[in-house]
Amino acid sequence: MNTVNYKLSHVAILIGAVLGTSMVQAEEAVSQVAEETPEVIEVRGIKGSLIRSMNVKRDMSGVVDAISAEEMGKFPDTNLAESLQRITGVAVSRSNGEGSQITVRGFGPDFNLVTLNGRQMPGTGNSRSYNFENLSSDGVTALEVYKTARADNPTGGLGATVNIVTARPLDSGAEKMSFSAKAIHDSSNVAGDDITPEVSALYSNAFLDETVGFGFNINHHRRDFQQQSANIQGWQANVDLPTNLEAGNVIDNRPLNEQGVPAGDYFFPRDMNYQISDLQRERTNGQVVFQYAPGDDLVMTLDYTGTKSITGKNGISWGMWNDYGGNINGYELDENGTVVYADISGNDGSFSASRSTTEVKERSIGFNVQWQASDTLSLTLDYHDSQSETDNGADVGLGSEGTLVLGSDQLTTKRYDYRSGEIPHAEILWKNGTNELAASEIDSHFSQFVHSPGKATVEQLQLDGVWENLSDRWGLVNIKFGVARTEQEMSGSNAWSGLIGGFLFNPAWPELFPDGMFTQHDTSDFLNAFDGGGSALQPHYYYTFDFDEVAARSEAFLTNELLGGKDYFATTAYHDMGTLSRDSVTEETSSIYLSSFWEFEVASYPVQINAGVRYEQTDVTSSTFQPTPTAVWWKGGSEWHTQYVPDGDAFFTLEGEHDVVLPMVDLRVDVTDELVARLSWGKTISRAPLGDLVGGRSLTNSPKIGSRNASEGNTNLQPFESTNFDLSLEYYYSEGSYAAIGYFDKSVKNFIGSQVNSTTVDGFHDIYQGPRWLQAVADIESRGEQATNDAIFAQMQANGATLNEQGYITPNAEDPLIVWDFTRPFNAPDTKSVDGIEVAVQHLIGETGFGVGVNATFVNGDVEFDVASLKQQTPLTGLSDSANFQVFYELDGLSVKLTYAWRDEYLIGVGQDQGSSDNPPQFAKAFGQWDMSVNYDMTEQLTVFFEGVNLNDETEQGFGRYERQFLFARQYGPRYALGFRYTFN
Repeated sequence: MNTVNYKLSHVAILIGAVLGTSMVQAEEAVSQVAEETPEVIEVRGIKGSLIRSMNVKRDMSGVVDAISAEEMGKFPDTNLAESLQRITGVAVSRSNGEGSQITVRGFGPDFNLVTLNGRQMPGTGNSRSYNFENLSSDGVTALEVYKTARADNPTGGLGATVNIVTARPLDSGAEKMSFSAKAIHDSSNVAGDDITPEVSALYSNAFLDETVGFGFNINHHRRDFQQQSANIQGWQANVDLPTNLEAGNVIDNRPLNEQGVPAGDYFFPRDMNYQISDLQRERTNGQVVFQYAPGDDLVMTLDYTGTKSITGKNGISWGMWNDYGGNINGYELDENGTVVYADISGNDGSFSASRSTTEVKERSIGFNVQWQASDTLSLTLDYHDSQSETDNGADVGLGSEGTLVLGSDQLTTKRYDYRSGEIPHAEILWKNGTNELAASEIDSHFSQFVHSPGKATVEQLQLDGVWENLSDRWGLVNIKFGVARTEQEMSGSNAWSGLIGGFLFNPAWPELFPDGMFTQHDTSDFLNAFDGGGSALQPHYYYTFDFDEVAARSEAFLTNELLGGKDYFATTAYHDMGTLSRDSVTEETSSIYLSSFWEFEVASYPVQINAGVRYEQTDVTSSTFQPTPTAVWWKGGSEWHTQYVPDGDAFFTLEGEHDVVLPMVDLRVDVTDELVARLSWGKTISRAPLGDLVGGRSLTNSPKIGSRNASEGNTNLQPFESTNFDLSLEYYYSEGSYAAIGYFDKSVKNFIGSQVNSTTVDGFHDIYQGPRWLQAVADIESRGEQATNDAIFAQMQANGATLNEQGYITPNAEDPLIVWDFTRPFNAPDTKSVDGIEVAVQHLIGETGFGVGVNATFVNGDVEFDVASLKQQTPLTGLSDSANFQVFYELDGLSVKLTYAWRDEYLIGVGQDQGSSDNPPQFAKAFGQWDMSVNYDMTEQLTVFFEGVNLNDETEQGFGRYERQFLFARQYGPRYALGFRYTFN
């Protein structure tokens, strides 16, 4: 019998108590149709997991896939996201080398809804996306992926709805206990412990003739590792190029136009930097469940799920910054206009230290009552209150994320070179005559601290019912109905210290930091998994230094008395020079649904139909608290800073609304006992990202030349709405073995894009290209010198411009107004389509113990990013082909499993941190990873195991419009675990 696990809490406790007094002696706990929740049979091992998962796929209406636990406390993978990618059509994106978020059928994390036992879960922190790495797989019995519309599912899963199913003590009845422990070794680790622990315990039991159930599970995990990376923050399109360069200093491989001149757009990188980050991550998960069944017709469940994860990071980075104009000395462009070599003067080179501690706390408390009101009617009342908080200020000493930037502007030229290898080079030639900056020449540049906590909450009350048609008339099996009220709030704040502690290097204080504070290293062990990394990299060295020592010396020396104004150094994001903003979006949704399930025969073929409709009405309220900007001042070089009215913060509140009608129908035909055909049609939605809904207007804090960006939200954005069609054929030819092929088509309207409009704001004047700027450029060039930004800053002062108390040149009324690039989200009027084919084969080779599984998804659509166009676009993020392979052996207590997961190149998102106003893209290169696990049953209770993750040392790489527009490369390395699991029978 398939039992329903209904849940609720707080408000529902009172309602449940009232219901309980009138239902004490009725018949049996409500059951649901087999297509709703699969029966959980306690079968150990890989084979049992695959059989249960296949049965879920076969028995459900619509297109549903599942992953089941191999045994109590043992999920197929150590990470829920890594397990989900074994499902056809599911691909993962990674964070710190672990599976984090999922993409389903080409639709990224924001398009997929995650539920816990049917309850809508908040996204992680201030977002809609759910990060699976924060939840342990212990206590999870199954993951169900609903790829087609269902009237009784909460909305938000345009790509899919993923339901996490956890254990319930009254479902299994008998007492169960297990304990496991493992020792983890991450091969990338340098600063942390070489061996870190993970321990888990799980208990479940039913008491008093199975009228009372109690269960809990707890898991603690720690991982120490290192991330090595190279990064470019953004690419600038069509920067100002000097016209007086000698022919030998320019190579332009773009196609020639009719006049024989290279034509088309061209692109230069804003910066180039390298980073080594040592990280320590700890995660603790726990769940407690109480159940009470005073009679066969009533089950009450109270449950709590909690997660706390904390990640600490210490980083060292080095690199260079580029501004463009008269400081380009030479360059080479490839056929796409991407610079692969550039010689650039001016600006600076830096050595930085960063520190952050980010804590994620998630909890969900719920209470559920399921009541068999009569032979034909069952009701469920469920209430839950869930929240997720993310705080990057968990570092006790800082209370924020801090970056200390040291370096020097005493250079002659910088060379960006990406003509070979996988990692660009960024060599700096210093005025000391070498390509190494001596420790004695390292100076203070600036520091910044950011605190940006976020919180997402969901409070939901649902009433669901099922009416069973016992008469067997008309083929109607049951009718389901329900109403719900959901309040979802996403909120966050951002405190930024500003760039504090004396910008630039004038005056210079290299004596602030003694030579002995710096330790020089070569790059032989840095990014050595990449061609062009390691000892081949230029620069071939970097410095490490102590974050606390730099902070202490800066705080003692860089005071208001020395710097003037309020530009003192302090390790706080809430600085007198800084800014503070807060915003929130609240969505209140009322919903109602009705669905019916039918079974009958047509020409001797068994047919099932599931048809229904869901209606939802949502009110949106956006509140924004932000500073009031007044002007942009210039500190010299590339340091332009927006100024704000003191104590001029203000609240902005905007409202919006939308409603949707979402019909659906599933048709299933059993062509033979082994062959199942399905057809599904329905509508699904995903709501707009939080950042797009937030009202108000925001100007960038650091409006550098070429990056004068601004944004404003749109509270009336309509949700993405997809009309879905699915057709599939599934052949179940033996126990645990099947082959399936499916076609899907999603026609999506209300795609959300970004309109960028260039406009001015009254009162904001621009020093750049103003009369004083142009006169300074003319004076410099008349002397035959190069008009770098630093030279222009000095010449303007020589021409009579004065610095204010904080060391800035301020604009005047003769300067032109700043042209801001305002980005505003909008619903595109056109409808776009995504379609694809899913194929899967799972085969158990008789009684040999061997088995194999292969699946692949091929997707395409008119939602791809056109890299050749600088116009604003509304592409679909995450669209990519994917494939998975697993082979295993399981016999006589030994199981060995080898898996491979591959994902093709895909669009991560639109817009780059320091990209130009055309909103350039971010692409990820194809990724393929091998994992392995070995389990051996020493006894019926004791199992020892080995796990290997990323055995092929796969790396992560990203790029912009073209592959030579490098964005990032990350290296982690394989990791291994050795452990045991003991089950008490």
